[in-house]
Amino acid sequence: MNALEAVLLTIITASTPLLLAAIGELVVERAGVLNLGVEGMMIMGAVSGFAAAYTVGSAAAGVAVSVVTGIGIALLFAYLTQTLVTNQVATGLALTLFGLGLAGLIGENFTGFPGVKLRAVRIPVLTDIPFLGPVAFGQDPLVYGSVAVTALVAWTLARTRIGLVIRATGSNHHSAHALGYPVIAVRYACIAFGGACAGLAGGYLSLVYTPQWIENMTAGRGWIALALVVFSTWAPRRVVIGAYLFGTVWIVGLYAQGVGIAVAPQLLSSLPYLATIAALVLISGNRFLTKANTPACIGQPFVPER
Repeated sequence: MNALEAVLLTIITASTPLLLAAIGELVVERAGVLNLGVEGMMIMGAVSGFAAAYTVGSAAAGVAVSVVTGIGIALLFAYLTQTLVTNQVATGLALTLFGLGLAGLIGENFTGFPGVKLRAVRIPVLTDIPFLGPVAFGQDPLVYGSVAVTALVAWTLARTRIGLVIRATGSNHHSAHALGYPVIAVRYACIAFGGACAGLAGGYLSLVYTPQWIENMTAGRGWIALALVVFSTWAPRRVVIGAYLFGTVWIVGLYAQGVGIAVAPQLLSSLPYLATIAALVLISGNRFLTKANTPACIGQPFVPER
């Protein structure tokens, strides 16, 4: 039971950054924007959050700086793609390369330093329940926050006027503009939200998952988050399932190495990425799932009539 509890706790911490980054990118894509810079925003959130937490001595400060950094990088992407109307794919890729390089430069001064870990929440009585307590009531605040944000996004997109405007902007930006909706402003806001989630996901890595700075510590999680959005067919509830599924695959590979299973470690390390490819192949083979909730204007530039 103790071993199972440890595995579940590790799966939850491994899945949380995937869920945060994916739910932010889902909102961005539902507004009709394709931001491939998730990895860059995550790594910048990780290094800035760690640097702030180490300097100030507060994990909460690190979380706040991670969010602000993610928003700042995202707004740079928004300015380039929405105001200057640059190619979204090329700009997103450039943003990732920029983030990885800048994070490596900033993080050089923090390599090997002890981190400031964000403490888990402890609920009296409930946390002390055997097995269920630590798993359900002993997580850090960002685990609960990731679930709350996902629920809020699902409710907003499906039940509110703001969600309707976001979906309309992604489905047909010309019609949305004709109806008087501020397409560019909506996309700016959604991109900023996606950046906040990606920065927070990066901060989670350096403040909770591995409380230290390691170069390239995102290890492709930003790309997996992008794949999760397609895997979920742009539905928030499926993002949760996908994030925890991929988190499970990630941790199972690590535990398999730990117990000495006679499998090449390179193969076990590649399991999350192989699972990503397999999931995308399955989804692309189903025309109904491919079209379900797919924003018709995703990746297309919009220039309002003057």
